[in-house]
Amino acid sequence: MKLPIFAAIALTLGAMAAFIAARSMSVAQTSGSKVVIVVNPIEAGKAITADKIKIIEWPGSAVPHNASARTTDVLGRIARFSMIPGEPVLPGKLAPKYATGGLSSIIPEGKRAITVRVNEVIAVAGFALPGSYVDVLVSGKDADNQFFARTVLSRVKVLAVAQETTAEPNKPKVVNAVTLELTPLESEKLDLARNIGVLSLVLRNELDTNEINSAGVRLPDIVNPQSTRATTASAAAKVAHSHQSRGPEEIRGTSRQTVDKP
Repeated sequence: MKLPIFAAIALTLGAMAAFIAARSMSVAQTSGSKVVIVVNPIEAGKAITADKIKIIEWPGSAVPHNASARTTDVLGRIARFSMIPGEPVLPGKLAPKYATGGLSSIIPEGKRAITVRVNEVIAVAGFALPGSYVDVLVSGKDADNQFFARTVLSRVKVLAVAQETTAEPNKPKVVNAVTLELTPLESEKLDLARNIGVLSLVLRNELDTNEINSAGVRLPDIVNPQSTRATTASAAAKVAHSHQSRGPEEIRGTSRQTVDKP
């Protein structure tokens, strides 16, 4: 009679041991590191305050690389990009230590910020928001006093509209100034362009990375496009006829001469 009792006790102890082991493994898998996350929206160019962040336990197998573990590491730091609730505060989203904030803290290294004045139509009716990408056009008169329009810059990032570096996408705002992120060379092009004509911004898809290499358009292309095409075709025909009428050519070394037709 004792053997069944001992067997039952052994089974019970074994089951308890298995349960404890399984629970320990589960705790080990779910326990992780402390990570600082965002609890209230943080705007680009603004300092991170205590009410914007908190510390949570993050699963050990999924802790983001270099994620901050202490609030003291990020308090007072300037955000280079906007951050939303739930995301961890990562070093790549922070400006260098001792940055003073504002627009200068969110400009990438090697880039510049330049502001251009716009109106309701030129600014795409308020839909050119911080983070949007635009093409810059200039229209004016050339050296022959002929009207023209041409794309001078492609896929330029909007850093700010008026004095704001963030905006609500569902609430377009009409402003009279837009700040763009440019390279030093692009800044020079833009500064020259706005002195020779009127600037326009053309909103583009943020995933579209194609460069615009257009020769631009002139007044005849708009008021009489058929005549322009006919003139172009006529010029091309004259060039082709000129080549045909010269007869065959004989090339000797680096010289070329026309051979008279028999």
